[in-house]
Amino acid sequence: MSANTRRQPTGDSDLPSHPGQAASSSGDPPDKGATAGAHEPSRSARRSWSARRIPAAIVALLSVAATGLLLYDVVSVRAGGPAMRWRRWLAEELATRPLDDIWMIVGAAVAMALGLWLFLLAVTPGLRRLLPMRQPTGTPRADEVRAGLDRRAAALLLRDRAMRVSGVQSARVDVGRRKVKARAQVHFRDLDEVRADLGTALGEAVRTLGLARQPTLAVRVRRPKKG
Repeated sequence: MSANTRRQPTGDSDLPSHPGQAASSSGDPPDKGATAGAHEPSRSARRSWSARRIPAAIVALLSVAATGLLLYDVVSVRAGGPAMRWRRWLAEELATRPLDDIWMIVGAAVAMALGLWLFLLAVTPGLRRLLPMRQPTGTPRADEVRAGLDRRAAALLLRDRAMRVSGVQSARVDVGRRKVKARAQVHFRDLDEVRADLGTALGEAVRTLGLARQPTLAVRVRRPKKG
């Protein structure tokens, strides 16, 4: 997820990333309450699992439809009626086509892909847009408390903090599960100074988010192209 914003133009140049230390960069003191909360002891939190209602509903409906159709045909045959044309055609095709036939291979590949997709849905938690937050300790039934922070909201918060750094003209922040990438355009001040202040400000902001796994921070600054 990402967020970006902009002010006005000038200049040109690139510098590699540099993670920051803890202290405010733009002269604003850090939020003491948030900082204290960030350093409280906590337990590692697992990712929340998606209910996956849509895939489950689709699989259930298709299974019910296929099973109902097959059951109706079997009952019809048992009652003395003819088998449906599609079942006779399918039985004949499966009996006469060789295993190396292109349609047999394509059908097997599709069935395998669908099975793999369902398996991955079953064993992965999903909800990739949510970053798990730390669980508190020392409170009753803390294990039952689960909190997550939306990656887009985290990106907006970090972008706003970046824009408060002196010299930053525009900023873009991408928040991943393991890494935060910040890119900023600078219209005055030395690039090294802005990069150091930006790394410091964003490093402190990332710590105050209260995430269960602290992502690494990569900061890149440059001057906008002229013209």
